[in-house]
Amino acid sequence: MALKIFVSVGTHPQQFDRLLRELDVLLGMGKLKATIFAQTGNSSYKPKLFGSKKFLGEQAYNKSIADSELIISHGGAGTIINALRRGKKLIVVPRLERFGEHTNDHQMDLAKALESQGKCLAVYDMVKLGQTIQKAKAFKPSIASNREKLVSRIKSFLKD
Repeated sequence: MALKIFVSVGTHPQQFDRLLRELDVLLGMGKLKATIFAQTGNSSYKPKLFGSKKFLGEQAYNKSIADSELIISHGGAGTIINALRRGKKLIVVPRLERFGEHTNDHQMDLAKALESQGKCLAVYDMVKLGQTIQKAKAFKPSIASNREKLVSRIKSFLKD
């Protein structure tokens, strides 16, 4: 049975083509059995093997999260908070400055912090995306800390 995945790269003005392209590669090589829909934001790459839309309204965005078994997100607080709030399995793929995906690498720090708390799985090297998706099937996100504390920490991190 195909895994139902929602991908969100947020609304940041820079592209995140690297993630979208890798998902197409995994699907094309038959290494991933999944139904994927992506909110692609300002990326220039248009997925060939899965559905996508540049931006979703709030209702469609929330439905996409609710209907998915796995969320793959950039390291943006909005999607991460929404996935965690709903207890969804989550893979965070940080945008990186060296690929022109962001102005710095702060998303790497957030991904590492959340991964160390058992809140998500993280992908720091795109060649590991496929195996991380397989690992996510059995992953159970930790819900040990209270939501307010987590949201507060993420907000304080973003202010730095």
